[in-house]
Amino acid sequence: MGRPFVLPDLGEGLTEAEVVAVLVHEGDVIAEDAPLLAVETDKAQVEIPSPIGGRVETIHVAPGQTVQVGAVLVTFADAAAAGAAAPAPSAPRPAPSRPVEPGPARAGGAVPATPATRRLGRELGIDLRAVQGTGRGGRVTDDDVRSAAGAGARGSAPAASAAAPPRARPAKPLSRAGAELPPLPRFEQWGPVERAPLSHLRRTIAERMALSASVVPHVTHFDRADITELDALVRGNLDAARARGVPLTLTSFLLKAAALALAAHPQFNASLDDAAGELILKRYYHLGIAVATDRGLIVPVIRDVDRKPLLEVARELAGLAQRVRDGKAALDDLRGGTFTVTNIGALGGTGAIPIINYPEVAILAVARAREEAVVRDGRIVVRLLLPLTLTFDHRVADGADGARFAAEIVRLLEHPDQLRLEL
Repeated sequence: MGRPFVLPDLGEGLTEAEVVAVLVHEGDVIAEDAPLLAVETDKAQVEIPSPIGGRVETIHVAPGQTVQVGAVLVTFADAAAAGAAAPAPSAPRPAPSRPVEPGPARAGGAVPATPATRRLGRELGIDLRAVQGTGRGGRVTDDDVRSAAGAGARGSAPAASAAAPPRARPAKPLSRAGAELPPLPRFEQWGPVERAPLSHLRRTIAERMALSASVVPHVTHFDRADITELDALVRGNLDAARARGVPLTLTSFLLKAAALALAAHPQFNASLDDAAGELILKRYYHLGIAVATDRGLIVPVIRDVDRKPLLEVARELAGLAQRVRDGKAALDDLRGGTFTVTNIGALGGTGAIPIINYPEVAILAVARAREEAVVRDGRIVVRLLLPLTLTFDHRVADGADGARFAAEIVRLLEHPDQLRLEL
């Protein structure tokens, strides 16, 4: 009897993916963890590795097809028939660094886990087949792997007390969204038209932007930062940073300044729980950076920006952006963000009003810096000014709050010595 492999639970509420490429053929004998398919979710394009080694008997999907979590992707030949033909991995796997209590046996040897979790298991030297899964349907989670490695998940919030009183809930939601659109006219009556199907990623971007625009009352604050000294600092350290393999850019300074300002203005590093009537203040600072790709806008996340030296932020930013553009970002690279920065300066323009990356409550956009004549100490001098646009959720902050938060970002950009450079 064949062994089916289904689309695993991808986490973060993802329920479907579009098949981009099938990387094997029927009859192929592949090793465990060999690339099986490339799929595109609403987060990124990722490769799904084979959960087992063996012969591919039937491929049930094709490029361009959208499949739901739980749908059968590939059927492998029966283990008894294919076991002898299964190749050994190209390199020996690292042995677990410590003994792990074995979990329950899994049918067919397939381990229910996301590609990112499987990768984490390899990095920590943990055999997922010996890990007890606590996720939905017995899925092995990242925390399960870390617990098996004896590390535990850092920064986990303590469990709520069982004796805690029930939270009062508002009588009605704080916001409502959704409207039925009228039918489109027949554009063909006025001339030739062409219909181009939206990719899975583009459809998801459209849905998320429409949701944010309809649910969140956006308000925008404009400001400018004098980055004359910051620009000189960047230019003066380009060679030193490049010698260490790090491309030093303005964006890394923006991320660092935003993270430090968020620590002083925590309501912008939050999410609104509409149903509970509560503001969830996040005590970690994982910043997303909007990256334009030929598939659409993708927002990878750099974690703990407030605690890292600027050079480390710059290094991570360069690697992360490249993985996104190459379509090789893992799901963990694109989730968990608390605040987003988008820099359109390379493309020109004098400013932009971005849409908030829901469920975040704020986003910072910057345009191209330009030299302008300004008055300083009674004299007209030429300074390099950077336009900033802070858009935020008016339900969680007022205009004065936004002005103070933006002013803190401006202050840090104008005093880059306070950004923990460590170049």
